[in-house]
Amino acid sequence: MGQADRVRSGVTIGQAAAYVGVTVKTVRHYHKLGLVAEPGRDGSGYRRYGSADLLRLVQVRTLAAAGVPLAEIGDMLGGGAQRFAEALTEAERRLTEQIKELTARRERLRRLADSDRALLGDRAAALLERMPALGFDADETAALRDGWVLAKALVPEGFDDYLAGVEQAVEDRHFVALIKRGAEAATWSRDDPRIDELATAMVERYLANPVLLRTVTGLQAGSEAATRYQLIAHHGAEQGSAAARLTTLVETRLRAAGVRIPRP
Repeated sequence: MGQADRVRSGVTIGQAAAYVGVTVKTVRHYHKLGLVAEPGRDGSGYRRYGSADLLRLVQVRTLAAAGVPLAEIGDMLGGGAQRFAEALTEAERRLTEQIKELTARRERLRRLADSDRALLGDRAAALLERMPALGFDADETAALRDGWVLAKALVPEGFDDYLAGVEQAVEDRHFVALIKRGAEAATWSRDDPRIDELATAMVERYLANPVLLRTVTGLQAGSEAATRYQLIAHHGAEQGSAAARLTTLVETRLRAAGVRIPRP
């Protein structure tokens, strides 16, 4: 069989692309990059791809699909068995790193789908999920969430200690009842006598169960402590409101009992 017969016995670029599982455009791109040599033309002017050409196309397509950069494929296929094995090992290492990064991104996206966990972490989110069962409505839970976001941002080093106090607090039914009462106090008049009574009851409970004080002392920063504490502790309480008066009374009485609370 002569050279012309061998050329005519091959397949067209369209057939070659179909057999290998790529597009004609991809085959031409491989030619342009020098990854696959362009075969000779037949008497009609068409390039004819023989078995060796198809084998090379399969090799290039397989490596490209595995994530090997096209710029490296030529050296891999032309560098012998040792170079090919080394290149595959390196390609596998890069793919492993990419998988780790993509997995981390997926986890971040999942966490963003749950804003509580994205902003506060699993521990705080789990506590927030308990609030409805403890009797806190949606608005009260949302206010608590906002305060925690602020606390974590302003006093990150004390946030875990604060959460430890909250975890203890939610197990104390009497204290939970007092906190719920405090949430209700936001609707009271600033001069309502019940505010003084509630402040006294809350302070007594704090002192009777000192672990609860972590919900106060855990929010104390190392620098600009007073400013940061005030921004957190008085968040959502308008100046002169019943809620602001209740917080101030509790702080004043705890200080009088020897509890260190930054002064404004």
